[in-house]
Amino acid sequence: MEVRGVDFATVPTRNYEAATQFYGEVLGLPFSKQWGDMPAGEFETGNLTIAVMQSDAFGQEFSPNGGAIALHVDDVAEARADLEAKGVSFFMDDIDSGVCNMAFFADPDGNPFILHHRYAPKE
Repeated sequence: MEVRGVDFATVPTRNYEAATQFYGEVLGLPFSKQWGDMPAGEFETGNLTIAVMQSDAFGQEFSPNGGAIALHVDDVAEARADLEAKGVSFFMDDIDSGVCNMAFFADPDGNPFILHHRYAPKE
């Protein structure tokens, strides 16, 4: 077997309609594909597709993701202010790691995300 890339990352939800509103309107991600008649669809970030899936429709018990998806933005403070104006709460103050800026939040189902901007070159 040879893995050639990642096609999408799944994000579980309890309410697909509410999730599509959050990802499309609040985060502003372009919607690209509905999964037939299933309560699941794909949102584009530029380099990774986020597939939002209503867990119970796929025979799964809902549990939010444990690891965060880092969303690249040009300005973490500006992106955070935009999301806060739309009602998104953040877990803590922004972090400057010495190579990047980060701000941690979650979607309405508790799936963690990070606003991320690397300002130092990769070595």
